[in-house]
Amino acid sequence: MNSVAVYPGSFDPITNGHLDVIERAANVFERLIVAVLANPRKAALLDVETRIEVIREALREDGAPHGRIEVEAFDGLTVDLCRARGAGAIVRGLRAISDFEIELQLAHNNRVLAPEIDTVFFMTSVGNGFVSSSLVREIASFGGDVSTMIPVAALASLRQAIKGR
Repeated sequence: MNSVAVYPGSFDPITNGHLDVIERAANVFERLIVAVLANPRKAALLDVETRIEVIREALREDGAPHGRIEVEAFDGLTVDLCRARGAGAIVRGLRAISDFEIELQLAHNNRVLAPEIDTVFFMTSVGNGFVSSSLVREIASFGGDVSTMIPVAALASLRQAIKGR
């Protein structure tokens, strides 16, 4: 059994739901690579370097297992990253049935591209089931309080990015 997994996403910004999935996946896999999408064709609020640093800081604050979780940028196909890093699984989080429909299509496509790589789904905790990065960005852009939805490490970066718009 391959015990390396990749958890891809934009993490713009990382939410407490993302952290929940990271923590639980790190308990299942020996090594977890949090792969931050650095796609120049998509306009992210936070640049990729900021997102990586915020994730690393949030993991430190959260007491995540050191040495077993790596954070890096990627662009391209997730399955290509998995192959390059020796990962046998892709981790995805699910909040609702609507997420499942989209994620199921991605999982099937990834399976066609790379039959040796499985997709593993983690349900978010009940308390984070309503949180998404896009919702956090929208609430924050109108001055709303998102401090219960994202780690402390993400709050200052998010506020600064919104202020700079």
